[in-house]
Amino acid sequence: MRQAKVLKNGVFCGIMREDEEGFHFKYDDAFLNREDALPVSPTMPLTDEEYVKEMMFPVFDGLIPEGWLLDIASESWKIDKRDRMLLLMSCCKDCIGDLSVVPYNGEVNV
Repeated sequence: MRQAKVLKNGVFCGIMREDEEGFHFKYDDAFLNREDALPVSPTMPLTDEEYVKEMMFPVFDGLIPEGWLLDIASESWKIDKRDRMLLLMSCCKDCIGDLSVVPYNGEVNV
């Protein structure tokens, strides 16, 4: 199982993980209690329930580079282009927009 922290505007908002069932995303309770909390996507409103999907959630899949940039990332880091979770964790630490995804090492502090 692989896990990643998801940050929205630099604030920890939840954990995404991949296992044999697919992809899971759960908002952090502390984030849900913030007055300024906004969802990561209109298709994933704020809730304390876990989102589960067999394929990568579109909001996160859209962060992964495409075309020639994906070719460069895949070749440079020796990542299979079909390994969406590893590409997400490798390429989306500091991407354009308000979301960032970083490998989860057991600590929530950013």
